[in-house]
Amino acid sequence: MTGRGLRHFLAGNAPWLGAGVLLTFLSSFGQTFFISIFAGQIRAEFGLSHGAWGSLYALGTLVSAGVMVWAGGLTDRYRVRALGAAVLGGLAVAAMAMAVNRWVVLLPVVIFLLRLFGQGMCSHIAMVAMTRWFTAARGKALSIATLGFAVGEAVLPMLFVAAMALIDWRLLWVASAAVALLGIPALMRMLGNERTPQSLAQQHSATGMSGRHWTRSETLRTPLFWFMAPALLGPSAFITAFFFHQVHLAQIKGWAHLQLVALFPIYTEVSILAMFASGWALDRWGTARMMPFYQLPLAIGFGLFSVVQTIPGAVPALACLALSVGANSTLPAAFWAEFYGTRHIGAIKAMAAAVMVLGSAIGPGLTGALIDMGVSLTTQFQGIAGFFVLASALVWMGIHRARRLF
Repeated sequence: MTGRGLRHFLAGNAPWLGAGVLLTFLSSFGQTFFISIFAGQIRAEFGLSHGAWGSLYALGTLVSAGVMVWAGGLTDRYRVRALGAAVLGGLAVAAMAMAVNRWVVLLPVVIFLLRLFGQGMCSHIAMVAMTRWFTAARGKALSIATLGFAVGEAVLPMLFVAAMALIDWRLLWVASAAVALLGIPALMRMLGNERTPQSLAQQHSATGMSGRHWTRSETLRTPLFWFMAPALLGPSAFITAFFFHQVHLAQIKGWAHLQLVALFPIYTEVSILAMFASGWALDRWGTARMMPFYQLPLAIGFGLFSVVQTIPGAVPALACLALSVGANSTLPAAFWAEFYGTRHIGAIKAMAAAVMVLGSAIGPGLTGALIDMGVSLTTQFQGIAGFFVLASALVWMGIHRARRLF
């Protein structure tokens, strides 16, 4: 797409694209990278060890993954304007709960609410909406909507860490709740003339394999879904684990933590480039040709991190991780629509989202337990690299079998 064509696309679809960006940005308040900013204050406030905090966090995340299976299907029944507003209201309540909670027994409940309404539903609604509203330009729409994730990762940690030096951490959660509430009128304004699931079914419906729309139960009975499952779980599990253990990684490599963190803008920039490139590529070639290969840079990146000893050596390793993470923002969401149709895409993608949320709970806990057992992080990275090679092979096998149904 030329620069003029892109400007025309943005101008003609600004309200719907803007709603996607808004929702992905506000999902930050339930993402690990944001909640972990307050980990030190939370552990001190409730007298938690690293292990206890990690266990409570995993518990809340696991329950949210289970609820997502049901809640994600609501996107097939309700407009984004109504459902998104309700979710943002729930996210504001969750942020306020973190601000006022004084009981450790309620901490997993607060984490559950943040993860469900933030990481889970805000992200899910945005991705389902882009998948459903756009057909020929689905890749570009997904790429643009996921900019909200990148902006949140780039801006909010620096902003809130700096503010924490001057403002009590609980008041910062009050501010987060206020921002989530402000998102409601903004979303309502953007979607005053929303493309609804009902109208879309008549005008822009896209079928999947065998020329039909697959239900969630039918999807779960196809081998393709289970061939895809490791690739769904892997990035969420091990990218989350990588950032969760970043301090430990710097220590065992002999780096200053600040040196490692200073590389993160490179990660953000490469992931944004990969996000737009994958969006353009899937509009041109479809997901079937790309899905088996897009996680191979993760294998290379973790393999490099297992052996590099210098900060300059970490740059290509981090860039490889970013390549797959950027593509992961667009390709899987489009894959479900391409292979299973759009009529039940909310329910189908809810299952995929639940697997990814489950991964974000398993990854840090599993790698942390292995560290406690004496398995070094660098050794684990070699195993993780092998996992992504295997996951890519399984995706190739699943798609190769499924393409016969087109």
